[in-house]
Amino acid sequence: MKVSEPILIWGAGAIGGTLGAYWARAGVPVLLVDIAPEHVEACRTSGLSITGPVEEFRQVVPAATPQELSGSYSRIVLAVKAGATEAALAALTPHLAEDGFVLSAQNGLNEITIARAVGEARTMGCFVNFGADWHGPGEILYGNRGAVVVGELDGAMTDRAREMHRLLRLFEPDAILTDNIYGYLWGKLAYGAMLFGTALTNDSMSANFADPARLPVWLALGREVGAVAAARGVASLGFGDFDPKVFAPGAPEGPQEKTIAWLADYTAKTAKTHSGIWRDLAVRKRRTEARPQIGIISALGREVGVATPALTTLVTLIEDIEEGRRPMAFETLKVLIEQCRSVSMTV
Repeated sequence: MKVSEPILIWGAGAIGGTLGAYWARAGVPVLLVDIAPEHVEACRTSGLSITGPVEEFRQVVPAATPQELSGSYSRIVLAVKAGATEAALAALTPHLAEDGFVLSAQNGLNEITIARAVGEARTMGCFVNFGADWHGPGEILYGNRGAVVVGELDGAMTDRAREMHRLLRLFEPDAILTDNIYGYLWGKLAYGAMLFGTALTNDSMSANFADPARLPVWLALGREVGAVAAARGVASLGFGDFDPKVFAPGAPEGPQEKTIAWLADYTAKTAKTHSGIWRDLAVRKRRTEARPQIGIISALGREVGVATPALTTLVTLIEDIEEGRRPMAFETLKVLIEQCRSVSMTV
């Protein structure tokens, strides 16, 4: 790797754009790649504007569309939506140096897809939980700080992992280098599944988590993710006061409700009041990451004999909203509430 070689960030939206702006401001060579020409033009001319309660600044960042890109790069940060991972990999792989790697700064278990395409040795895992939204060309809301964790898939403490940890600390000073990146990724899946549930209505994340009538949904989703993780031998890890281990099979009753109460408080303190899933449905009018992010949990559960009825129903309801078969309303969430309540009363 050449010292002056930029980090290639493929996907300059909420996650990739925020990282790129912070790194560029710190003097780290960065090149953003995005499929939206107007966003690319804004980033490299007038600059990428970061707004919100954490910090506000504008930073010019070199940027290109995939068609404009040339050369090869040793460090590629993949920051596209989970559903766009395979297409992005097809486009970026020709630009990945032989000794390079792809770091997944995404939501879900995209490391599995990346490793299948470029090899596990050329894949690095990353957990991100800060709140951000892409609001338009050159405009990103950075709603709240959150956990950032990086690590090799096999847990090895390599020089390249230490270097990416150093770079990530320029953005988030409390970033963690871990030997159990899959533990963090599975831990967030429990929270992520719940965020998909909040997107079934127009209520805020906090209002959803604070409503006792909706508690059966959050408990069922958390427990299903916990059951699949446990069956696959994953030791899930949490962030803040969110501890996914309370949703593991055989965990004592009680701490789960405290964890949901913490989520209600945590999501009430961010400028990002609704999830990115809600924004996809309500504002951007596009398909969500339901199947690649949540559907994969059910698929992995089937491999180890774990049923996931709540997760399966959730994906169906999200897709019903996407196709216009159901509204974003409490009546849609109520379908899931009633299913989860009936299951909880029979166990």
